[in-house]
Amino acid sequence: MLNEDKRIAPGVVIHPGCRISGAETSIGPGCVIGAEGPVTLVDCQLGRDVRFNGGFAQGAVFLDGAVVGSGAHIRPGTLLEEQASVAHTVGLKQTLLMPYVTLGSLINFCDCLMAGGTGPKDHSEVGSSYIHFNFTAHQDKATASLLGDVPRGVMLDRPPIFLGGQGGLVGPARIAYGTVLAAGTLCRRDVTTEGMLVFGQTGGRQKETPYNLRQYGDIDRICRNNFIYVGNIHALAAWYAHIRLRLTPDDAYAQACLAGAQRQIAAVAAERVAQLEKLAGKIAANPGNHESHRQLLALRPLLAERLALPSAFPPPPVELLDGCSQGPYLETIKALPEAAKAAGTAWLQAIVDAVVAQW
Repeated sequence: MLNEDKRIAPGVVIHPGCRISGAETSIGPGCVIGAEGPVTLVDCQLGRDVRFNGGFAQGAVFLDGAVVGSGAHIRPGTLLEEQASVAHTVGLKQTLLMPYVTLGSLINFCDCLMAGGTGPKDHSEVGSSYIHFNFTAHQDKATASLLGDVPRGVMLDRPPIFLGGQGGLVGPARIAYGTVLAAGTLCRRDVTTEGMLVFGQTGGRQKETPYNLRQYGDIDRICRNNFIYVGNIHALAAWYAHIRLRLTPDDAYAQACLAGAQRQIAAVAAERVAQLEKLAGKIAANPGNHESHRQLLALRPLLAERLALPSAFPPPPVELLDGCSQGPYLETIKALPEAAKAAGTAWLQAIVDAVVAQW
């Protein structure tokens, strides 16, 4: 059925034991599925030369040259852009990895966006046995973390970010380009200055203090980081609507990946709004004497309206459009003149800022 519908390209290698299903499934030329173990793919879109070596994925998109190791567990809201890769036994959900980003083995990296790097030998990386902590003791997930950003990350010219192995990041956090979190470091804060090394013990003497699981403290940083994250998702949606659209080849497999990526970006935006609304509900049940509580509760009826992806975005600057008229995506973006990149970044940052202004 899938081959008859031309949703699996001729010459794709599918090893024994794999299960492929879903009306939205599309697998492009040169892909290899199940080289290291059985694979289950449900409603996923794969571009050219993707290697999915083993594991499970549903409602995810893998652009040209992406690589997934065995034992993967990948759920909806996931997008791996060109040449992004994850090694064995990695869990992803609501995860956006921009070109070249590389994850090691034994990693849980849900609810985050990561950018940075200029090529396959200069890329952002997450070391093995790393975890992004995305669920709180209050039982909420208003915890999405932004590593790099969209307005500059899409230009493929920023310094990489390195998260050392056996470490962790507590969301919602913001990590600047060029940051190194030393191996074994558990980071609980934002790092907004580029080019910083963060290190320190994660253990130490055990401490105790009274704590109420149903009462939040000041949530200004939590909400601000969430609004910044949503703003970046809006910027990514604009990038796909105007720039990716122009540079996506007019073949069925590339177009399926474009449509799938846009669906996942929209799903990520909706998920973040839902998690903010859940947080607002918890605050409403046990409000504290914090201005940030009152501010979120005042915004609560308007969250879906103000943070939803718009039906149309402001048009890109002419300089950017002129530079993106044709050519392979990675090569075209890297070759953009600095003026076009600066104008494009300013265009996307204005989209981010408009969302953040809601807070």
